Amino acid sequence: MCDSRSKTITWRIKRIVSGPLVLLAALLIAFEEFAWDELAAILARLGRLPLLRQIERWIASRPPAIALSLFLLPVLGLLPVKLMAVLLIGRGHALFGLLVIVLAKLLGTAVAARLFELTRNQLLQVAWFARSYQAFLRLKAYVFDRLAASRYWQAAQALLRQLRTRRRPVVWMRLGRRLSRQWQHLRK
Repeated sequence: MCDSRSKTITWRIKRIVSGPLVLLAALLIAFEEFAWDELAAILARLGRLPLLRQIERWIASRPPAIALSLFLLPVLGLLPVKLMAVLLIGRGHALFGLLVIVLAKLLGTAVAARLFELTRNQLLQVAWFARSYQAFLRLKAYVFDRLAASRYWQAAQALLRQLRTRRRPVVWMRLGRRLSRQWQHLRK
């Protein structure tokens, strides 16, 4: 009797907690994907400069083990910067520390995205990386499927449909269309 009650309580807690966690995961993945694409495009434009073009060609021609090392470099390189930001926050400079963390995240994402574009074929030759990448793609699909099935998402979609039927386009509706296009891109 007690075992069945604890299972019911556990199930209820899981159900209550899983919704917000899925939403948080969806937001994180959506931000990462959005930033990934946009920042990679910016670095690709910078990659047209002669010196950077040579460096990118060299990176793209590396074997899988070196490509993997280069791909992990932004994570390791920015770790001290992020630790410094935490130290700043701990010493009372919360806004500056948060700014450093955000900038480090953007820079790290930009570099990782560009490196992934340059070395994708080599990285996918590394067995554990390929498995991890496939697992991430499955997780992303699961999270977005759960999000799309949620009543909150469906209510937000209904509200957006209502707003779209207005005669005059609202300025922020352009943002909504862009986010919608990005959502469709993420679902692929």
